[in-house]
Amino acid sequence: MSDASKGLSLYNTLTRTKERFIPIDPQNVRMYVCGPTVYDFAHVGNARPAIVFDVLFRLLRHLYGEDHVTYVRNITDVDDKINTRALRDFGAEIAAGRLSLNDAIRKVTEKTADQYHRDVAALGCLQPTYEPRATEFVAPRADGKVDMLSLIRQLIERGHAYVAGGEVLFDTASMPDYGELSKRNLDEQQAGARIAVDAHKKNPGDFVLWKLSTPEEPGWESPWGRGRPGWHIECSAMSAAYLGEVFDIHGGGLDLIFPHHENEIAQSRCAHGTKVMANVWMHNGFLQVEGQKMSKSLGNFYSIHELLETETFGGRKWPGEVLRLAMLMTHYREPIDFSVRKLEEAENTLRKWKRAADFAPAAAEDLPAEVVEALSDDLATYAAFQRLTQLAGEAIDAGPAGEKAAASLKAALAFLGFDIGAAKVDEAAVAKAIADRLALIAAKNWAEADRMREELLAQGVQLKDGKDPVTGERVTTWEIKR
Repeated sequence: MSDASKGLSLYNTLTRTKERFIPIDPQNVRMYVCGPTVYDFAHVGNARPAIVFDVLFRLLRHLYGEDHVTYVRNITDVDDKINTRALRDFGAEIAAGRLSLNDAIRKVTEKTADQYHRDVAALGCLQPTYEPRATEFVAPRADGKVDMLSLIRQLIERGHAYVAGGEVLFDTASMPDYGELSKRNLDEQQAGARIAVDAHKKNPGDFVLWKLSTPEEPGWESPWGRGRPGWHIECSAMSAAYLGEVFDIHGGGLDLIFPHHENEIAQSRCAHGTKVMANVWMHNGFLQVEGQKMSKSLGNFYSIHELLETETFGGRKWPGEVLRLAMLMTHYREPIDFSVRKLEEAENTLRKWKRAADFAPAAAEDLPAEVVEALSDDLATYAAFQRLTQLAGEAIDAGPAGEKAAASLKAALAFLGFDIGAAKVDEAAVAKAIADRLALIAAKNWAEADRMREELLAQGVQLKDGKDPVTGERVTTWEIKR
């Protein structure tokens, strides 16, 4: 374990304070992050938690050792839309016994799950230690790992759940401090509830653990009838299966605080009889697109795949590492406005960094302490990036000091998940820029011509103006500037 780990502080949504992080077991630091529901391709909002918690995963591995961190990110493949599609596409095979429900659902979700894996890999994210699928944890397992049916049974036996109206429901009134994460008062919820609450519920806030399936719907056999699990019980089972009843960090988007994470806490604590489910709860902020809430009706709903492979946003494709940097330029807890302008800024910044890192010698350099210190302050990526920019400025100087700065920059970029291959110059783009600039000069638009020169220089391309010795015409050559 690195001595630097003593300085790691994280903002805990549960306490609304930034706290020094103290793992339960430094030899096995454990983190769970809610993954995607693989009904459709993941949208750009799904990219943010994948990237944010990938950075935390990398930091924890650096501080505690790669073999001492366990990161679980689930795949939700139990969903009514998925179930309906599985029945529609494979109902005959299921009825004839040629295909199990799990296999039918897996066929439906395989394409989107595979695409998600390709998308997050393109964003520079490491694979989690484990990536369980919800369908694999509904019924009791041969390996004895925690499953959903067993958890529901425990909740009923402990007096925290009841059967009513063909459902198994969690009794929110049975947990005195229900609502601690979201700071929602249960009495206020009940007093303000609309009259049209399901008649079989004891309390308006009670939520479903198990619901019955009709003969036409997919389902699993259970003590309460053939049915399927509620949304929240899935993560309670999968986190406990790999991380235990109490673990270190639980992460996800701000939108999951209520009801999903609140209900996870209720289920897990009441089933296991523990004071907490996870010691630290972390949530990334909301994402807008060009100043507006992302919505299909507004036409600003983009999948990660579209951004990477099509020209639907800003009229061009965007490299995964540019998307990654654009996400990290805003602190993870703050809202982010995802825009073409932000992507262009990220692309230019990344180009400068990589150009400077190209001056690094073959010998590796240790990760800069300032970068680790910044990230250890609740993932302060902005402060870390300031140090990268300083290193890029130092790297342009010839000699050992410049080479050392370039090597440190290269090590930092690799650590943060960016490709450290040589920065490539698009020679065709440079040639076009030179031609455009010469046209501006011919038109005596000196200001715009100077702006283009400075823009290319910022990209590491230095222009040299001169005259053709034979024709006397103005010519421009270029070279890479150190």
